[in-house]
Amino acid sequence: MAKDTIKASDFRVAFRDVDMNGQMFRSVYIDRAEEAVAAFWRRRKTKDDDPFFITGKVAGTFHVPLQVGDIVHTHVGVSKIGGKSAGFLVRMTRGEEAVAEVEIVWVATDGKGGSPVALPEDLRDWLYSFLD
Repeated sequence: MAKDTIKASDFRVAFRDVDMNGQMFRSVYIDRAEEAVAAFWRRRKTKDDDPFFITGKVAGTFHVPLQVGDIVHTHVGVSKIGGKSAGFLVRMTRGEEAVAEVEIVWVATDGKGGSPVALPEDLRDWLYSFLD
């Protein structure tokens, strides 16, 4: 279990987000996970030496389909911390039922040419407080 997680957000599955079978599109799980990570990240005050992040990986595991009107809770934790990257695990639940997990890995770059750079030490320390 994570040292700490943040209940990033709740959302209701909208009609526009479901397919002809009434199930939420898989791409919407990714969209909602990215929104949850962004909300998680806003809890930290930005610093002058913060790197520019790009998405290096997105992977999802789907347990049960979501349908129109379902209320979903997202919980964000840190799944890994590398020298130049950080991974986030977004768990989605409907009530107590696990519906999906999405892992998103961000790679730290210099923001100019996209060259990978090391994570600053204070950023790594902050991330460690949320490591699974």
